[in-house]
Amino acid sequence: MPVRPRVERRRRGRDFLANYAAALYPALAGEIDIVVHAGDVFDRPNVDSTIAYQALEPLRRVAERGVPVFVVPGNHERARLPHARFASHPNVHLFDVARTFVVEIHGIRVALAGFPCERSNVRSRFPELLRKSEWQNERAAHRLLCIHQCAEGATVGPGDFTFTSGEDVVRLHDVPSEFRAVLAGHIHRHQILATDLRGQRLDVPVLYPGAIERTSVAEIDEPKGFMVVHVGERGVRWEFRRLPARPMVREDVVVDGMSAGVLDSRIRGIVADAPSDAVLWIRVAGAVTDEHFRVLSARRMRAIAPGTMNVELSFASLHPRTAYRSTPTAASR
Repeated sequence: MPVRPRVERRRRGRDFLANYAAALYPALAGEIDIVVHAGDVFDRPNVDSTIAYQALEPLRRVAERGVPVFVVPGNHERARLPHARFASHPNVHLFDVARTFVVEIHGIRVALAGFPCERSNVRSRFPELLRKSEWQNERAAHRLLCIHQCAEGATVGPGDFTFTSGEDVVRLHDVPSEFRAVLAGHIHRHQILATDLRGQRLDVPVLYPGAIERTSVAEIDEPKGFMVVHVGERGVRWEFRRLPARPMVREDVVVDGMSAGVLDSRIRGIVADAPSDAVLWIRVAGAVTDEHFRVLSARRMRAIAPGTMNVELSFASLHPRTAYRSTPTAASR
């Protein structure tokens, strides 16, 4: 969501803000007692203050309603929340270091422990980080752990890649059984880890709500939403509430031996067949010529695609003179 856009076209930032508001609405409506944002408030560590205000002010509004808000800085923020002053409120609590907060909800003491995203060998450092949070020093009826990390057994991508023993992966059995649940960010796919890698039941489930919108083609078929977690004496139960994610479509085009005219027709057909509000990814493979690039120029794509659509182009094989264009190129309104 650029501050000063050079061209007028639909931006994905609005999609995220809309779903963000929808996810926070139950708290504003009095349905929720505690809000946890499990990290990656932003997509980069340095953001303009106007963007930061739009992301943090909604959390402050929730806090003003008397609902405690807890935020775990993620890896995209480099474990530090920029412009945190916009969320400044006695009811907004930031895990800027390993720590434990205690709040009283309906006369019940609830302790939330956590630490910012640890990017250096969290597998071996996890017990130490938990100790630094001093969670054992606080008396509470219920304990929740808030982190932004990969956990053993979490899966991502169309091939269901599974995190197992990497130094960036938390061992599930390192979570003390005194915790009711782990509220986790970092993994974009919604999933519940209730068993370990051997299929044995975990004492403490790990709950990933996932991203509130589709962020890449790897998430093309994944539902997006947020979680409501119910904590009681008899344990924890949860529900996933789906949000209206944009439809995402991927098409592959091999241009070897294809004339510019045929390529133009192919691209127009792909755009026409896609939903008008789609996020359309077109992967171009083969020997791309200058004539092909003229067909695929950003200006031409903006003329073809409706203003309600986002189109991304990526190139799998390039002419040597244009190898610098190997990253996806935004090409729609």
